[in-house]
Amino acid sequence: MKNLLAGIALFGTFAFASAQTITFDKTTFDYGTIKPGSEGTRFFTVTNTGDKPLILSNVKASCGCTTPEWSQDPILPGKSAKIKVGYNTALNGEFLKMIEVFSNDPVNSRSVINIKGKVDANAPEPKPLTAEELKAKADAEAKAAKIAEKEAKKAAKVAKKAAK
Repeated sequence: MKNLLAGIALFGTFAFASAQTITFDKTTFDYGTIKPGSEGTRFFTVTNTGDKPLILSNVKASCGCTTPEWSQDPILPGKSAKIKVGYNTALNGEFLKMIEVFSNDPVNSRSVINIKGKVDANAPEPKPLTAEELKAKADAEAKAAKIAEKEAKKAAKVAKKAAK
């Protein structure tokens, strides 16, 4: 009986060691103090540090003023993807928003990332995005456009079938 329990425990340990694992470059992005109407888009990098494909099944913001975008394509082991988070900077005042990230990571199936900052008309002029941030923004927008195109094609197929 002890051998059976030890074998089950060993197998369980191996199963968790051999899985997809979600890791973030940061869990909080601080916008600092920004002017109303400033660029509200920021990016979180998600890396799969496991050895099986990682799938982000849902990314959900705590309110409508925050809009996350992500690819539902599997993130292969050792690879990364971006979660694009937009905040409505027309809203004055301090903010702290939670974004829930749901994945097939067996240990962290629900992870939380945050954005925070303050929108203030007296804020200094915004600093320009770095080359890396500009590239990440362009890449994420291109990926989002591809996803939207794919979804539109799927919807057209469904509509076509429904019309028959």
